[in-house]
Amino acid sequence: MENLTQFAPFILMFVVIYFFMIRPQQKRAKNEKEFESTLKVGDKIITKSGLHGRVAELSEGTVVVETMAGKLKMERTAISMEMSAALAKK
Repeated sequence: MENLTQFAPFILMFVVIYFFMIRPQQKRAKNEKEFESTLKVGDKIITKSGLHGRVAELSEGTVVVETMAGKLKMERTAISMEMSAALAKK
C-alpha cells in the first residue's frame, strides 16, 4: 500500500500528460491523414509554406498543384489542413 501512494503522483502526472498532450496530437495526426486521403482534383489548397493553388493531379504520395506561376509537384503532407479548410469556407 505504501508503494502505491509513493507512485501515485507519477501515475497522475502520466494520465494528465496523456490527456492534454499525447491524445490531442494523435487525434490531429489522424485528422490530417483523413484530410490527405480525401483530396481530389480541383480542390483549392494552401501549403504549409503558404502557397495557394488548385490540385491538378494526384498520385500515391504526391500532388501536382497548379499555381499562378505554373505546376509544382509536392508531397501530400505539405498541404495544410487548417488553412485549406479556412480557404474552402470563404
